Amino acid sequence: MNLNQILQEKFPHLEVSVLKFSEAQKDNETKRIDSEFFRKVDLAVKNKLAAIQSKYLFSLVSSNSRYSQPNYDKQSSLKIINSQYIRNEFIDYENAKCGYGAIVPKEAILINSTGVGTLGRVNINLLDRKFSIDSHINVLIVKDKNELNPCYLMIFLQTKYGQSQINRYYSGTSGQIEIYPRDFNNFLIPLLPISFQLEIEKLVKDSHLALEQSKALYKEAESLLYTELGLNPSNPMQGILNFDCYDNKKNHINYSIHTLKESFLKTGRLDSEYYQVKYEEIEKRIKTYTNGYCKLKDIVVSFSGGFAFSSNEYLENGDLALIRINNIKNANLDMNNAVYLNDEAISLSPKDKVKKGDILISMSGSIGLSCVVRETLHAMVNQRILKISIDGFNADVLVLLLNSVLCKLQFERIGTGGVQTNLATSDILNILIPKINPNTQDSIASYIKQSFALRSEAKALLEEAKVKVESAISAGGG
Repeated sequence: MNLNQILQEKFPHLEVSVLKFSEAQKDNETKRIDSEFFRKVDLAVKNKLAAIQSKYLFSLVSSNSRYSQPNYDKQSSLKIINSQYIRNEFIDYENAKCGYGAIVPKEAILINSTGVGTLGRVNINLLDRKFSIDSHINVLIVKDKNELNPCYLMIFLQTKYGQSQINRYYSGTSGQIEIYPRDFNNFLIPLLPISFQLEIEKLVKDSHLALEQSKALYKEAESLLYTELGLNPSNPMQGILNFDCYDNKKNHINYSIHTLKESFLKTGRLDSEYYQVKYEEIEKRIKTYTNGYCKLKDIVVSFSGGFAFSSNEYLENGDLALIRINNIKNANLDMNNAVYLNDEAISLSPKDKVKKGDILISMSGSIGLSCVVRETLHAMVNQRILKISIDGFNADVLVLLLNSVLCKLQFERIGTGGVQTNLATSDILNILIPKINPNTQDSIASYIKQSFALRSEAKALLEEAKVKVESAISAGGG
């Protein structure tokens, strides 16, 4: 019986690893001696990869680095991708901010390298658009694609074998965790047969194509909506902030004049921002829409505003998920970074348990972001999220409206607060909704349904690729 076994039997409640000093120094440039670096599960992965045909990452890439911090600038047309926009399933190019920075090459591997919840997410640049990144993303560029396929490398880093190495090498505490380029150099990458790597590449590129088709279909739905509302689909704001909104004699100054009766006594607001012409114009456009309009509350059957669950009760895993504001994306509910609660938490606020078909609206920070709950989830809604169920209006079309310029401007107008903007439930329920006729709603919803079907297909293809790589490594890499 070796020393490891003796100590493990003596201290069964502990995980014990006994290594020679020379073994502890291997692939350990920073001379770490913390126990987390020597977890048995991670050492087992390292040994598994060392037993098959593998090479260290530093010998397989021509570049392994982070870029300098870019300059953000709204006037630029170049998008800046930060950690928030790197997902395992896609790169969120559309919602990224603009600025100036180094251009990311095609087929570069991008790895989030900072922060709890974001560190370790991996994707590859297959986009046909130029963009830069911030300094919290590590960039890998493969040296020889005949030896290591970039798409295969991306999938490998998403597998349990890649993530194990990421989890082993990051350092830091209290949310300030980092993994550095020097750490990636020590990663073992299995060089499975190139024919197999090309199979993985096809799955990744098929997934990317499905995702791009999904985006195009959703864009078609948006175009149909804006056309129905008499706005230019390529620039809906142009139709709202048209020449007539301004007094030509006043050099297009965005101002309006109201009596006390027309302003404070009617709205309770005295701040000048509330009375900008663009807000009045959007209200006028909705009120003159051919099919009429209603208030959101007129189609709401039930609603709740979320519950203030204590962060001390959050769990990393569990059966009952907690939906927070950062889980709500533009029309999509992203549960990748969800936290969990004990099942007993349901009794704290039963009305805040979600059901399929509910619509969620963010009420703080990125206000007005909306999505539909598309699946049956065992989940609760956190504070500052408005959960509504509706009748007499297609949920997908309503979410498209809520995320459109028409409602964004209304949310912007009714938002309050300084550093962080907030919405009140009563104000949200009173926003104006154009009553789009059912046939047009069906046409718009058809595009949205196809879009999300393709999104699901794209995700399934990536999952298939990951399973294939894990299975091949588990079988010995043959």
